[in-house]
Amino acid sequence: MPERLLLTGNHAAAYGAMLSKAEVISAYPITPQTMIVELLSELTASGRMPAKFITVESEHSAMAACVGASSAGARAYTATSGQGLALMHEMLHWAVGARLPIVLTNVSRAMAPGWSIWCDQNDILSQRDVGWMMLFAESVQEAQDFIIWMYRVAEQVFLPGMVGMDAFILSHTAEPLIVHDQDAVDAYLPKFEPLYDLDPAQPRAYGGLVNRDHYFELRYKIYENMDRAGQLLVEAGEEFGDVLGHKYTPLEGYLLDDAEYVFVSAGAMTSNVRQAVRDMREKGIKAGLLRVIAFRPFPIDGIRSILAGRRKVAVLDRNMSAGHSGIFAEEIRSALLGQPDAPPVYGYIVGIGGRDVRVETAMDICDDVLVREEPEMALFVGVKGLPIGPLRKDASIRPLQPLEVMR
Repeated sequence: MPERLLLTGNHAAAYGAMLSKAEVISAYPITPQTMIVELLSELTASGRMPAKFITVESEHSAMAACVGASSAGARAYTATSGQGLALMHEMLHWAVGARLPIVLTNVSRAMAPGWSIWCDQNDILSQRDVGWMMLFAESVQEAQDFIIWMYRVAEQVFLPGMVGMDAFILSHTAEPLIVHDQDAVDAYLPKFEPLYDLDPAQPRAYGGLVNRDHYFELRYKIYENMDRAGQLLVEAGEEFGDVLGHKYTPLEGYLLDDAEYVFVSAGAMTSNVRQAVRDMREKGIKAGLLRVIAFRPFPIDGIRSILAGRRKVAVLDRNMSAGHSGIFAEEIRSALLGQPDAPPVYGYIVGIGGRDVRVETAMDICDDVLVREEPEMALFVGVKGLPIGPLRKDASIRPLQPLEVMR
């Protein structure tokens, strides 16, 4: 029978790996992810989780261990955060090119310098073009369940996947968690069956030099299977509901039926945006929420269908691509490009470096988007001394002095 516990997001992720019957865990500690691998070490040492637990000397090695384990036919899992994910970058490419369905939990934190352990999503989104599938959890339940959901799809398309979880806001917050019955999870997620595995009796070479006659085709197959993963996420999310009691979808809507103003969010801050949308409704504003769960593959058709004909779209990005805009806003603008009934997209950058994104923050954005006539690429919310608005353009162009750079 399912068990109900009060757990943090980090411990829920460890339970997700256990329920998925990951066979190899590679571990390197980094705040605020460390509690995931700490609990997994306890679960493996006690025998409750019959897996190989490998301690390594860096995050690069952690992913290398997963690559080796997955190549040998094992279900592999690891977790990291921020600078650790950045250090894995080379091996993330290797996992994709080798077509290995590894799953990783990233507890998203701001990138240094300045040194920060607080939440924003630039660490995971800086890996968006590597070829990993990406899901963003809002709740402790999803921190567990998305690992299971991700394995289900990853092992059909032979591509790896990340589950993003906001640092501290979700990783260290305790919420009620339904720990699914193991037999039910086994029915949903069968044993991993690799197409090829390392076997000394049948030696093969892997990852060797590929000439110009074949490399392009290998990359096309990655693109093709990432595209295929979009529909598989839908099907596997529905099956999750049938077998384990809760349906998951790449996009989640709230009060969208008659919404004229749609607020787009991802991750844990969505809970506050949802409450703000309720408050807007009480004020007579026809507001709705679109939560993006799957970032890769990006649900382009769903975005187009849901946002078509709306009056305005406000995207709240807990990230930024310097020189462009918030990354989710960028992706949504791209998806809507050329659509005849596409609404204007207003991009709001919020919560960088762990700054709070409260219900009041979303309400302030609502007040702004209602009166703002022309959309801006990037509107900054919460920068000290500045109102909501775009990059300052009143300063003369001149070389900055060192002290000004530090400021």
